[in-house]
Amino acid sequence: MQFGYFIILARIAAVMLGLTLSASVTLAKDEKAKPNKAPAVDTAICYGCHAPIKEFHVDGKHKKVSCTNCHDGIDKHLADSKSRPVTKTDPAACGACHKNQFDSLYTMNWNKPARSEKSILSGPSPNPAWDKLMMGHGFTREHNLPRSHAYMLLDQFVVDRAFGGRFVAKDGWQYLARNGGNFNVNDMVTDLYPGNSEHKPFKPGTAAAVNPVCLNCKTQDHILDWAYMGDPAPTAKWSRTSKVVEMAREVKHALNCYFCHDPHSAKPRIVRDGLIQALTRPEKDTLWHKDPAGAKIDVRELGVRGHVRKIAILDRYDTKLQCGQCHVEYNCNAGYEVGTGKPIGYDDQRTNHFPFKDVNQIAKHYTDLKFRDFKHGITGALLWKGQHPDTENYYNSKHQKAGVECHQCHMPKVKDKKTGKTYTSHWQTSPRNYVKETCKTCHNDWSEKQAIYVMDSLNARFQGKVRKAEFWLTRMVEKFEEARASGVDESVLNAAREKHYEAQIHWEWWTASNGAGFHYPEAAADSLNKSMSISQEAIKLLEDAAVAKRGAKVSAAPAGLQVAADKR
Repeated sequence: MQFGYFIILARIAAVMLGLTLSASVTLAKDEKAKPNKAPAVDTAICYGCHAPIKEFHVDGKHKKVSCTNCHDGIDKHLADSKSRPVTKTDPAACGACHKNQFDSLYTMNWNKPARSEKSILSGPSPNPAWDKLMMGHGFTREHNLPRSHAYMLLDQFVVDRAFGGRFVAKDGWQYLARNGGNFNVNDMVTDLYPGNSEHKPFKPGTAAAVNPVCLNCKTQDHILDWAYMGDPAPTAKWSRTSKVVEMAREVKHALNCYFCHDPHSAKPRIVRDGLIQALTRPEKDTLWHKDPAGAKIDVRELGVRGHVRKIAILDRYDTKLQCGQCHVEYNCNAGYEVGTGKPIGYDDQRTNHFPFKDVNQIAKHYTDLKFRDFKHGITGALLWKGQHPDTENYYNSKHQKAGVECHQCHMPKVKDKKTGKTYTSHWQTSPRNYVKETCKTCHNDWSEKQAIYVMDSLNARFQGKVRKAEFWLTRMVEKFEEARASGVDESVLNAAREKHYEAQIHWEWWTASNGAGFHYPEAAADSLNKSMSISQEAIKLLEDAAVAKRGAKVSAAPAGLQVAADKR
């Protein structure tokens, strides 16, 4: 009723201004400057019902951009409010005006092979340690190094751990030869089982581990149909509990521009609900809360469709928050409750949760949340599975304290070779591909070769620490098997499982990260050393208990058998 009332008021206002709905579609004054030649609508009519949008748009950099640039079907919507306009979610809508940024977003990184598993010998977490330490988790099916952002949705569709082999590339392996560019992911894949929406492994060696929350990191095509936190709502088409296969069939584009840029005001923003919830927690316990130089946020409630949506407008670009929408540790999985061991499903809001804390706080955080991701296949310990805590690893590093932000190393200012115009490159990649525009802006006495040498050396030290942590964790798992075979008491095994949980965090946090050896090398080394120490504590606990158990057995044995045991 309220929505219809505003429509009526808007129409009356239009008539009083000497306008009619049919005459309201006029050409924008700056149409010639815009590649989009669609007729522009008088925004005053839209403001009548969309007051929050008026506040964003009227004084923003996009104030001269008509609603028709980003929405189709507005004429039908004005004639009948029940006819919903179509919002253009394709980054190409922004690329019509921001061509350099759009083109650079889809630059192909040929140095990052597709489907390069982290568990191969040269990877960050090679086997056999990886599969043994992650036994019981879907990531053991396929856990790949990242590549170009343009492919992150497509790569998720076809990876062995996500949809159980349901989706395959239409061109087979030839899709790997694609030279970047924008595309609709569903034009690139074939659904081998279109007649059903079952989410299960269809092929041996695969897992069906993806879920609706997971998709939020790859795309925001569904932004208008997703209520805050993914809570189920009658007016929201998708939620945490939706059938992920059906949702996947409707999403199209990876990394929409409006993750970070408000389309109406052009101001910097964040949209990931889990991060917004973390930043507004009453505990004020995140890394952002403790950062005096962090951007200020203005959280706005949106949504005229009957469910609440939230965005947060930033007072400046703060890419620790903007990149931290996805390059972050967050829970997007079902799991187990600490204490009871009961399953936690997607009806529980804990399956969409951002801690936004560092590695030394994460164990307690998830214990306080009473959440664990999976049960280890050998020790039975309830463990945590990391996502990609790249942002958290950067906080409190020397570069971060000096005021350097993510975009300065991964999306620097560059010059258009044809026009000489400076713009922000949106090819989010390693600074080794931008050394002149990144490292050398401060370290101007270095050559490019020196800068890359420093990166490689820091990574070499980091990988050495990771290998050592893996050895001791693996040794701890082996000792657990020996101790259980010796009949060690369950109370001792439980104590070892708690140590397994903490030691695993201080190892897996870093294998789940990108750029972990460079973002904060001192913190990485300290944390991996902690993993080794905690694993060694667990080993000693298990060995002592096993020795005591064997001693008790020998003492309880008949005299003749004990003499024989002594001779051994």
